[in-house]
Amino acid sequence: MTTASTYGECVASLRTSLSFLESSVATLGTGVEDFPRLSSVLKTVRHYELIPQPTLAAAEASLRDEIGPFVALLLDRADKHLERQARRIETLKARADLNAGRLSHLPDDNGADTKQQNKTRTTKSTGSRRLDGEAALRAKVVRQRKEALKYSVERLELEVLQKERELRVRLDKA
Repeated sequence: MTTASTYGECVASLRTSLSFLESSVATLGTGVEDFPRLSSVLKTVRHYELIPQPTLAAAEASLRDEIGPFVALLLDRADKHLERQARRIETLKARADLNAGRLSHLPDDNGADTKQQNKTRTTKSTGSRRLDGEAALRAKVVRQRKEALKYSVERLELEVLQKERELRVRLDKA
């Protein structure tokens, strides 16, 4: 009977081993289930890792040679555009200064002050006598021409200052 009990224990041990083996096969089955996707992912990664360094350097150099001139051209265009915008800003500032100067010399009461000043000027320049119609008209034209010339001189002075600034900027860059 000892042999039968020994055989019984062997069969029980074999069944336990068989259940462990089935459990291991099931675990391996679930672990290998994603193997096709995993192999394609690894293959892609492996593909990129297998490119030799000289080939990669040659491709980068080729790309740099192809794109480099266009990048330099675009940077040059951007610099020129920025310079134009800076000059335009300076011109607008000069114009604003000129207009501010002109506005500061305007009378306050919409011409009422001007008429009073004109009367004072005519009496001062001609003594105590008043100008008749034609002489007053000529005096008015002369005054207007004088104002226009003053404006032109101011504008030209500001343009000279503008050109001097631009010249200094160009000399600083050179």
